[in-house]
Amino acid sequence: MSVIITHRNSSMCGVSDLEKIYKDMAKMLKAMSDPKRLRIVDMLSCGELCACEILEEFHITQPTLSHDMRVLVDAGIVTDRREGKNIYYKLNKEALARMHQTLGRVFEDKPDCICHKCKKV
Repeated sequence: MSVIITHRNSSMCGVSDLEKIYKDMAKMLKAMSDPKRLRIVDMLSCGELCACEILEEFHITQPTLSHDMRVLVDAGIVTDRREGKNIYYKLNKEALARMHQTLGRVFEDKPDCICHKCKKV
């Protein structure tokens, strides 16, 4: 998933060209908007963990954890792998780096920014 915002090839205020980027970014932000999932991301910042290790930190059922992990995996924030009966999770550092870079571009004023193309004269 590539979410780097560039406006150089934009047309019609860049909306059509940027919609996928905005949707991908919104999916990632929505996945992390839940405090429990954000805590899981924080836990995974120290390295790979087994689902059983994550579950020990919360007062939730295994199916609830599985749902939260599926949301994080589907958003591209976390990757998973199965080893026997256990599932291990780790952060997708590349996707998070792209997210960080994209948010930086969204929050800054730049010459090719969508806001300059959409201003009415």
